Amino acid sequence: MTWWAWLIMAVALAAAVALVLQGVGRARRLDRLHRRIGAAQVGLRSALDRRAAVALRVAGVPTPRAPRARELRAAAAAALAAGLDRERRETAENELTRRLAGLDRGGLDPAVLAQLVEAEQLVVLARRVHNDAVRDTLVLRSRRMVRWLRLAGTASAPAYFEIADPEPAPSGVIRRAAVAPPS
Repeated sequence: MTWWAWLIMAVALAAAVALVLQGVGRARRLDRLHRRIGAAQVGLRSALDRRAAVALRVAGVPTPRAPRARELRAAAAAALAAGLDRERRETAENELTRRLAGLDRGGLDPAVLAQLVEAEQLVVLARRVHNDAVRDTLVLRSRRMVRWLRLAGTASAPAYFEIADPEPAPSGVIRRAAVAPPS
């Protein structure tokens, strides 16, 4: 064999090794992203359940607006009952967000108001974390090497969780809610 043949074989072998290492790296990254989505889904579900529980607590506070309290209670119960079904949960959470947006927060106990504001902020944060993980995974899954070599395996493509974000509370509401009422 000539030295040219050895050189061509060495270059081909180096290219094959580089391709295998890149494929293994992408497969490992994809696996980590799918695990990240799983963890983000658990966090999002927990945040949504917490907001629904706080909404039930808010609806249980006696107010002169009893029909609105019933509607809020029904929306929170529907959100909790939706469970793991993404489409039903999105619809129920959007309804709960609308009900909470129409809520007169001025008459709420400051401690309950603080819990509600915190739960709403946690939902916004958890949804962003989840959707960021989904975006990163979908970008990697769209790469040519991942598609051609089917590195995603049998894992289903993740989906965004789309709900309307609640309006941010005015800063004064958060400060008033954070201060404990005098004893």
